Amino acid sequence: MGKAAAKTAEKNVSPIGKYLKNWRTTRRMSQLDLACEAEISARHLSFIETGRAEPSRDMVITLSEALEIPLRDRNALLLAAGYAPLYSETDIDAPEMAHIRTVIDFMLESYNPYGAVALDAHWNVLKSNRAYDKLAETFFPGLAGAPGERPNMLRQIFSDEGMRPYIANWDEVAYYMIQRMHREAMHAQVGDPTLQLLEDLLKREDVPRRWHLFDVSAPAELLIPVHLKIGDLNARLFSVITMLGTPQDITLQELRIEAFMPADEETREVISALMED
Repeated sequence: MGKAAAKTAEKNVSPIGKYLKNWRTTRRMSQLDLACEAEISARHLSFIETGRAEPSRDMVITLSEALEIPLRDRNALLLAAGYAPLYSETDIDAPEMAHIRTVIDFMLESYNPYGAVALDAHWNVLKSNRAYDKLAETFFPGLAGAPGERPNMLRQIFSDEGMRPYIANWDEVAYYMIQRMHREAMHAQVGDPTLQLLEDLLKREDVPRRWHLFDVSAPAELLIPVHLKIGDLNARLFSVITMLGTPQDITLQELRIEAFMPADEETREVISALMED
């Protein structure tokens, strides 16, 4: 195929075709791989990607499931194919989410005496347990936010008035967080707070230029130790992330519980002393 023909073919690719190809690349799947997983012919999938065939609503859902696409992005895929969004996004404070808030409270409480927080997709702290509040009061003295405000954990980590001065291995932690943000922003739509958050963090003068690029060699999941230090007091932690199964609501799918566990005996003793106060 010549260059002119290739450009013409690219222009003719349907919006949903671009989405599917992008997700296939992310999942490292060939057309044949995806076709087998979705139980359709590779020819039909090729026609969908090139715009020669229009997928049904059920086909869009089938391909989304085969690619394990998050619910928010499945809605975008449906819109690109000309269908109405299927998955709802319910505010966590809505009355119908009362039972979920009870579950979150129970999960956070179960992590005591170790700190835990409930985070939304954009790193806003929805709730925290007593142990986390104790850690924050001890290691982050300037962290207090406005009453009723939901603090953003990433902004706190990068803020000189927040967590940054007290994270001894800040470069390691911040680099990992930026790479996670790059990965999460890959499929974000225009107007998604994830894009603005990443842009704001990268604008900081002390952020190295190399952090502006997504490091494809960086592992998606990596256990990063967090070393907190204030004066002579040290705490070495690692995080454990819990998701709420496979809910059919965007808010619930994106919600996660992040717990901070002690990495050594010294930290266990520090936490024990804090919880006795």
